[in-house]
Amino acid sequence: MNRRKFLSNALLTSTASLASLSDTKAGIGIEKKTRVLRVAHLTDIHISKNPIAEQGLAKAFESVQNLTPKVDCIFNGGDAILDALDNTKEGVKQQWDVYRGIVKNENKLPTFNIIGNHDIWGWFHKASDITKDKLYGKAWALEMLNMPKRYYSFEKSGWKFIFLDSTQLSPAGGYIALFDDKQLEWLKAELAATPPSRHICIISHIPIFSACASLFYGKTEQNGDLLTKRNIMHSDFFKLKNIFKNHPNIQLCMSGHVHLQDEVRYLGITYHCNGAVCGNWWKGAFQDFAPAYAVVDYFSDGSFERQFINY
Repeated sequence: MNRRKFLSNALLTSTASLASLSDTKAGIGIEKKTRVLRVAHLTDIHISKNPIAEQGLAKAFESVQNLTPKVDCIFNGGDAILDALDNTKEGVKQQWDVYRGIVKNENKLPTFNIIGNHDIWGWFHKASDITKDKLYGKAWALEMLNMPKRYYSFEKSGWKFIFLDSTQLSPAGGYIALFDDKQLEWLKAELAATPPSRHICIISHIPIFSACASLFYGKTEQNGDLLTKRNIMHSDFFKLKNIFKNHPNIQLCMSGHVHLQDEVRYLGITYHCNGAVCGNWWKGAFQDFAPAYAVVDYFSDGSFERQFINY
């Protein structure tokens, strides 16, 4: 082959290669990703008999249901009511009545729920006989949110969604963010039973891992340290990290609790903290984050996209 013919053939080959590359970039001849689910993640609503809160939640539901493309369902990220931890039975009933009334009248979308720390009745209450009430603890929230269990999963179009219970009563007082032993064993079995081809999203109330967990108090300690308390981020994070690293199909973990927004990518998993519907407990923005909810689009290839709606 002479030099002229070689150069001519090389040019033709290069042109064909560039055309092929261009086709690939344009999406020609390759499978485009498809959105399989669109979810509105509404967390930290903190409703009470308060006109501002009541009108705000109704407006949030109206916003969700008017989105284009349309939302398929809602994930309630916990703390639906203002507070049941240290409240009377009458006070908690009033909050749940307000919440359920607004949901009934304003929301037509299927909703998947988890329990937030403020949904739990009586852990901080001083009445000596409160623990004998059948609604004590998480029982009342399970009933009000129509949840058969405090942790569960469902599958949709190549994705598995795992809803978990972050809040446990601490023997030392207060509550602590972790998955109890029974729940952790269930989670490990659930992950092991999930085919590697199925993408996983985990939803918890308290962040499993978060940057803004250290920013919640809006200050440093006197010595300059940033404080991450055991009730602000999961205290069992290192244990969970060692479990998660064996399941590369875990794509996303979503939470609320701290009323702030962040995105952290760590060891192949994205962690989203999705703010608060109530913002600063219905008093405007909390540390520069306005009342908002997140919209998450899930795609067939395991990718996802998030946007915030300051409704």
